[in-house]
Amino acid sequence: MITTKQRAFLRGLGNALDPVIQIGKEGFGENSKQALNGLLEARELVKIRVLNNCDYSAKELMKIICQQMSAEPVQVIGGILLVYRKSSKKDFKHIELV
Repeated sequence: MITTKQRAFLRGLGNALDPVIQIGKEGFGENSKQALNGLLEARELVKIRVLNNCDYSAKELMKIICQQMSAEPVQVIGGILLVYRKSSKKDFKHIELV
């Protein structure tokens, strides 16, 4: 569980990011899970775009993603989600949470 200060720090880092994965009509399926898992391992902080044709709202999708991916919700604004999970890689420059 991250604190509000840590969440604010991650939101600041997320401002510069572009969405790297889109979730649409098919929802959060197996392909989306594999792609997001790889992105979280490589980046730790991922911005996701929820398309208008998705059956879930952005808040519902955030809950689903965080439960299934063991990730921390950082921010939901409109159709944009920001998700954090510490990478398990050893030789990786991790995001330092204060």
